[in-house]
Amino acid sequence: RRRVPLWLWLAAIALLAGGGWAYWSMSSKNAAVTYTTEPVTRAAMTVVVTATGTVQPTNQVEISSELSGTQASVEVDFNDTVTMGQVLARLDTTKLTAQMTNAQAALSAATANVAQAEATLSEAEENYATAQQLDQRGVSTHSSYITAKAVNARAKAALAAAMADVSLAGANLEVQRADLSKAEIRSPINGVVLDRDADAGNIVASSLSAPVLFVLAEDLTKMELQVDVDEADIGRVQVSNPATFTVEAYPGRVFDATITSLRYAPETTDGVVTYKAVLSVDNADLALRPGMTATASIIVSHVEDALQVPNAALRYVPPQTATTTTTSSGSGLLGLIMPKRPAEAAGDTAAGHHLYVLRDGVPSAVEVETGDSDSKHTVILSGDVAEGDAVITAQSGTD
Repeated sequence: RRRVPLWLWLAAIALLAGGGWAYWSMSSKNAAVTYTTEPVTRAAMTVVVTATGTVQPTNQVEISSELSGTQASVEVDFNDTVTMGQVLARLDTTKLTAQMTNAQAALSAATANVAQAEATLSEAEENYATAQQLDQRGVSTHSSYITAKAVNARAKAALAAAMADVSLAGANLEVQRADLSKAEIRSPINGVVLDRDADAGNIVASSLSAPVLFVLAEDLTKMELQVDVDEADIGRVQVSNPATFTVEAYPGRVFDATITSLRYAPETTDGVVTYKAVLSVDNADLALRPGMTATASIIVSHVEDALQVPNAALRYVPPQTATTTTTSSGSGLLGLIMPKRPAEAAGDTAAGHHLYVLRDGVPSAVEVETGDSDSKHTVILSGDVAEGDAVITAQSGTD
């Protein structure tokens, strides 16, 4: 009988030793795997969208001067409460008063001219009537009649011109009177003086761009919060959504607000697109001041009794092993060379998401349908999970 070469025996022994060592290594690794789990809970979930912005008055008015001139006096100061029509400042009226006096004199002269034209017309009408009668009798020449008729027509025209001059003088007087009234800068609303850029003796030049002298807020007990909502969140935010916000001035206080409008115009800053949301705020105690920076939490969804799991459980995927990565049709060397795609249970599928529930120490994949999610948990709408189940969020060791 032919003897087996020694090197073949040595190769067989080495192969068996390597296989035994690999089996022992895999067994020890499997024994060393530990899973981190968290229980499935049932509780209320509130989903919020965070946005930042500033507190502003509901109606803010900037007041300028229509006239140029020297500021004679300033009647109000910062934080003063003003009423509609109250004088805020006055301009020097020396020139305006002189111009108004001139306009009044021009109106008086035009009125006197009307009276003179009326007297002239009356005389011309009498002369014209007399000349007409004499011409009919043949006592006077016809040329005298024509002259009287022309004088009468010119007298009527002179009266019309004098009356037009009266209208023009009256209009000029109204212009001067209006300018004189504008020398008193008055408040158009009931409100509070937020800002003042007016001092007695300063010169106001309104020829090119009228300077803002006063900034008034109509009612500080009713404020609005304007926040910038990220484009990724704007689809979930709706008018009438409740919200809360905080300001740095009162670290421990939370203010309530409600969305009253969502603006369609985008605002782009450093490549980030946001949309403006306006929230109404009750400021009865006047704690909030215009311009305060606020951080708002807009409530977009609330589920009172929700089955929920940690978000980490939906992100957990077990490592792929040789068993789950080899093809079912191949084995041995061919199976190792041509692995198939990772198993569907390794992540999300078209039907939803997968969770791994630890049952009797073994991970079990469960397909679930998810709902709303906050920064930590996600609502489970359907699936083979129940309150108290241990879902895997991580593992240590190698499976």
